[in-house]
Amino acid sequence: MNRADLNRVTWRKSSYSNGQSSCVEVADDFPGIIPVRDSKDPHGPALMFSADGWLSFVTAVKGGEFHR
Repeated sequence: MNRADLNRVTWRKSSYSNGQSSCVEVADDFPGIIPVRDSKDPHGPALMFSADGWLSFVTAVKGGEFHR
């Protein structure tokens, strides 16, 4: 996947952002791959996760495994 591919996707903010500026955005347009970027830097790099890896991460966050 190249950067041009990511310029054409629809990004959505995390439901946990509550309108805050410090959040992540994800794109759902790629089967099996979940691009994730910092909403404050939309032209910066995106991290690419496998669908299984992203599901594991989201499940852990929802389960409270990353408490401060």
